[in-house]
Amino acid sequence: MRHEILEKNVILLSICILITVSIGGLVQLVPLFAMEQTIEKVDGVRPYSPLELAGRNIYVREGCYTCHSQQVRPFRDEVERYGHYSLAAESMYDHPFQWGSKRSGPDLARVGGKYSNEWHAAHLTNPRSVVPESIMPPYGFLARRDLNYADIADHLRTLRIVGVPYTDEQIAQAGADVATQAQAEPTDDTDALLARYPKAVVGDFDGDPERVTEMDALVAYLQMLGTLVDFTSYKPELDYR
Repeated sequence: MRHEILEKNVILLSICILITVSIGGLVQLVPLFAMEQTIEKVDGVRPYSPLELAGRNIYVREGCYTCHSQQVRPFRDEVERYGHYSLAAESMYDHPFQWGSKRSGPDLARVGGKYSNEWHAAHLTNPRSVVPESIMPPYGFLARRDLNYADIADHLRTLRIVGVPYTDEQIAQAGADVATQAQAEPTDDTDALLARYPKAVVGDFDGDPERVTEMDALVAYLQMLGTLVDFTSYKPELDYR
């Protein structure tokens, strides 16, 4: 048979594989250059608040993404368990994104607002106190570590370079916004914070209103996941289901 020629000639087989892969790659990539955008614009999606961003950094630092994906796939079983399938726009300001593929624990794309701040703090401190079958290690040390956010404005400024639309005002107020969002009670600055970051959860996240800890930041990040888009009114431009 003719294919025996390829099977017996390693060099020829390699060249043919390279040509095939190249054609396939071009078919996928070339159309993207003819499109004005590859991510559908969705109302409600915004950059992370400084406290949420600090929490996301801790989430990445502690390797949470290795056990928790943040991508609800467009399949019935996933949508019924976790909620609306994930949109690319929800991760458009992630560097890097945390979609992932492994689930030793549940997907967290829609965890925001599902549990109270107290539940999250208890779960992170001793996972088995609220989920007896959990195999997650404890992260109680986060509540004992003060959050270091002295350079948070520089972080926002750097993200703006790669396309995250932080304004001069958001960068200038970054440090103050961290403290404001972690206040147990609303302050005069709370309305301004919410104007800059709509739907940001404001409050004492770790049970210690006297300090801003790494636990505050991580819980603030978890509490906003999946809450920005109003899926009761969302109408996708294209629906592949």
